[in-house]
Amino acid sequence: MGVNSRIKKLAGRHSLVDGIPFELPVACKNSPALMAVFPLDADKAKAIMPHEVHPFRLWNKGLLVVTVIDYRETNIGKYIEYSIAIACTHGLKRAPRLLPALLMKQYGTGQYVLDLPVSSEISVKGGKGIWGMPKHQANMNFLISDDKVSSQYDLDGQLVTYVEIEKPKRTPWPMSMSAANYCAFRGMLMKSYIHFKSKMGFAMFKSAKARFVIGDHPRAQILKGLGVEPDPILTAYMPSAVGTLDDYFECWFLHQEQPSQDLPEGLDSVVNLGLSEDWLAPPSAPVPDKD
Repeated sequence: MGVNSRIKKLAGRHSLVDGIPFELPVACKNSPALMAVFPLDADKAKAIMPHEVHPFRLWNKGLLVVTVIDYRETNIGKYIEYSIAIACTHGLKRAPRLLPALLMKQYGTGQYVLDLPVSSEISVKGGKGIWGMPKHQANMNFLISDDKVSSQYDLDGQLVTYVEIEKPKRTPWPMSMSAANYCAFRGMLMKSYIHFKSKMGFAMFKSAKARFVIGDHPRAQILKGLGVEPDPILTAYMPSAVGTLDDYFECWFLHQEQPSQDLPEGLDSVVNLGLSEDWLAPPSAPVPDKD
């Protein structure tokens, strides 16, 4: 599934949402990206997910999906986005294993985003305020060398996570894909859609080489309880992706068996944010050496 014809017909029109002016479609180009997918404990993952969101199960494992995009040309300036998510399905019942990878629309296949740090304030204001994504500003980088691609994410001078993949020697494979992102915000489950096109290189199973380091910052603690395994099942690198975010989203009320006294994060977290495209300082916390 690619960008639909309706979005293409809106190209060049202008929107003004929550004080953020932008031209449609919301898009990026010339943006390198890395992805690494690691097995995790599906039952532990389910324990932190909303009622109608279920871990996608590859045999008996769930999947942690780490995707970092260096957005170099966008409607709202340059920024890095570091997504930490769990591959998921959506529905009242848990989906069968594997089948949701083929019948994505039927099972609402996508990813449930746990954390989504970005470089700039304007990206937080738009991403969280409009689409409900759990964005917040953090210290990040995106580094490309001859043999690896990496990204570090710090907060308050502490390491949250570090991801590194072996850089493929070639990126010959054409890729066109759409992804659904599920996020919890304002007591609702928000679902948005993004479409990507790029050339890519990838590796799977024993050929995939990556490292994911979970730091000691309190924001990383939720990841330590998921049983994330050290060896990836997939790595991918896109040297120059083109992406388009759909101009609509879906949402449902979050619900639980008993009334909750805990107020979810709301619009007060974004209403006073500005439109700055400035970045915080690069990350500087030490990353532990390989075992």
